[in-house]
Amino acid sequence: MSAIVLTHLACADHSVSTSLERSTPAAEGVRAEGIIDFLDAVARSNHELHSLMILRHGKVIAEGWWEPYRSDLKHTMYSTSKSFTATAVGLAVSEGLLSLDDEVVSFFPTELPDTVSPYLAALTVKDVITMTTGQDPDPTGVVTRDSNWVRAFLATPIVHEPGSTFLYNTLGTYMLSAIVTAVTGETLLDYLTPRLFAPLGITDVDWQVDPQGRNTGGWGLRIRTEDMARFGQLYLQNGMWRDEQLLPEQWVREATTASILQAPELPDSIRRTSDWLQGYGYQFWRSRHDAFRADGASGQFIIVMPDQDAVIVITSETADMQGELDLVWEYLLPAIQDGPLPGRGDVDATLAERLTTLALPLPVSAGVPAPTLPVAEATYAIAPNDRGIQSLSFQCGSGPCTVAVATDDGEFTFVFGDGAWEYGETTRRGPYRLPAKAVYVGLPPLEVAGAYAWDDEQTLRLILRYIESPHAEMLVARFDGEGVSLTLNNSLAPGSDGPTVEGLRTPSTAVTADR
Repeated sequence: MSAIVLTHLACADHSVSTSLERSTPAAEGVRAEGIIDFLDAVARSNHELHSLMILRHGKVIAEGWWEPYRSDLKHTMYSTSKSFTATAVGLAVSEGLLSLDDEVVSFFPTELPDTVSPYLAALTVKDVITMTTGQDPDPTGVVTRDSNWVRAFLATPIVHEPGSTFLYNTLGTYMLSAIVTAVTGETLLDYLTPRLFAPLGITDVDWQVDPQGRNTGGWGLRIRTEDMARFGQLYLQNGMWRDEQLLPEQWVREATTASILQAPELPDSIRRTSDWLQGYGYQFWRSRHDAFRADGASGQFIIVMPDQDAVIVITSETADMQGELDLVWEYLLPAIQDGPLPGRGDVDATLAERLTTLALPLPVSAGVPAPTLPVAEATYAIAPNDRGIQSLSFQCGSGPCTVAVATDDGEFTFVFGDGAWEYGETTRRGPYRLPAKAVYVGLPPLEVAGAYAWDDEQTLRLILRYIESPHAEMLVARFDGEGVSLTLNNSLAPGSDGPTVEGLRTPSTAVTADR
């Protein structure tokens, strides 16, 4: 597995307001009841929202974060990153640095395979940006294990004529990042900072890079919820921001228009039900209701609705992204009206209060007391296992519970709250959808929040949320005399039983945590 590092950049103050303008739903013609109904529907569903921001006429009319998530935290974008990468391509085109008709091989003359096939020779930037490279299957999982991703991508066979067949290809978006770096001499992040991020007031951005230091492009961007909203509003305004044309209007139109259909052979009766079958632009998805969106795995959405002059931003964890979008169309879309709605201050206030009390559920104890020593304060030597866990230490009397884990990669200490989240940081890498690419060398410590509950006097249940990502780990420790077993699950595989490690108690050792 090749190492991945991550670049981190804090943008300087560019004398622009750091916040979007705020208003109320009624003032901007949105029925607050529809938003409340949406929140109720989310609460009844299997979708776990982490943040929601709704803009109408360029103003934020509703915003909320489900505790322990917060407005100041960045959030993993996954493939929402792709739309930002395409924006860099658009800027480079506008500066005359490249053309969509340029052949990909022209940018990497020293990385080509010994034999360049006719399809590879013909592959253009436009083919890559519209997900029509002709490779099948998506080579991402294989290529990212290589030490040279550009060379490995170019060596991957192209089996369909470029431009003819849609196939989602995350490494193709990485190649767009590599092309931007080739023509600018800068990383994607460095190139975008003065042209996009700084003018929009987006700061403290980070983005993963490959072994050569190029940003990954197709994933790896981390920004805040309001930053996502700014980006969506920029596209809603056809590239205009505060009287400055940051992005050519023609590029915005082309990027958000369908260049290819995902499955043209399917009947309209099926296409009408799916937001993944409405066409694909330049790293933007067309959506139902004449909308378009950037989206990322597990439910990271920037939904732009030109007909309604609205932007909806969601960060979440869901296994059913279409189901989450269905709720948007069922509840939020009909709430948007043609003009202001006077005399609705009460319901706006009800919504505002609701948005301040959003929270993810905490683990609930079964009403049993915490066990007495030695179970609640002990260290256990763990038998050899494929997770590299060497020992576990527990200090779980009344109040917060501290757990120290010694692994092959180092020692990590976490604090879990009793009936409340305990916040901290860790250098341990949590769950990620792309494990081959999740070797985050250089990443700042990750923000976490932990909580626990006793199911009975021998069973301790712990939840550790990585609150700059969609994901969490669920751990169950079972104590039996001198032994302990720890079952490890995470939110990427809800409902499944993860691996279990076992160990025996050693002489008690104090556990100390930085909190």
